[in-house]
Amino acid sequence: MSQDKHSNLRNGYCIFTRTFFQGSIPTFSDGDDRYVVFETELEAQREIADYAITRVRQFLDGERDFDDAMTVKGS
Repeated sequence: MSQDKHSNLRNGYCIFTRTFFQGSIPTFSDGDDRYVVFETELEAQREIADYAITRVRQFLDGERDFDDAMTVKGS
């Protein structure tokens, strides 16, 4: 690979879920079946926390049962 191609590479963070049959698979997509790559680890962690908070809030509002709310899995 030439030096020019290396200059286009960037680091990023993607959120994965472990599955029994497929192994680790990307979890969060943008709605158009493209997986989200976060620029920083903190940004990815905040997305996971926001997802968990949403599920707990849904439990508190009676929209989700407790076990489902406490199991954080991919969307």
